[in-house]
Amino acid sequence: MGRREDLADAAVRLVARGGARSLTHRGVDTEAGVPPGSTTYYASTRRALLALVAARITEQLAADVAGLRLPDDPDDAAVVAVATGFLDALAARSDAQAARLALLVELRDDTELRAPLTGADPVRDELVRAARSLLDGIGVVDPDATARDLVGVVDALLLYRVGTVAAVDPTAVLTAYVAGLERR
Repeated sequence: MGRREDLADAAVRLVARGGARSLTHRGVDTEAGVPPGSTTYYASTRRALLALVAARITEQLAADVAGLRLPDDPDDAAVVAVATGFLDALAARSDAQAARLALLVELRDDTELRAPLTGADPVRDELVRAARSLLDGIGVVDPDATARDLVGVVDALLLYRVGTVAAVDPTAVLTAYVAGLERR
């Protein structure tokens, strides 16, 4: 891993712990254990620093999506297993997810920087395609629309887990959701 990634990871940790307002060049330098001014070389403005964090979160999501393994002939249980497995992988990067949630609020008026953290991200399109493949495999009536919904359910469950909103059983929620889908 290079200096840029180390700084990005330090920035993600800062945002995860203290919210978007804690993200400063000096704070990243300190968190990363590098000489003062190092972060400014890679991200000269606050906006560039925010973009660095968003890009790092997106890179990690891309790695998680690339690691998805879909069964050839899925059934409902397989769909739930893939969804909960993916949820677990995302939750394992709790700092990245906490930073993503903080930035979604911070960047609500900046569509360009916010896009990689939302459904507008091309990596998310890959995730929706994977969900569509699973749902088509179990005969769901409208797998295109339902795939976006399934990704949204997983995202909501992630919020509950990372944000410690409430204790929710993701397997039970996803099992009920998948069982209730209209089939061909």
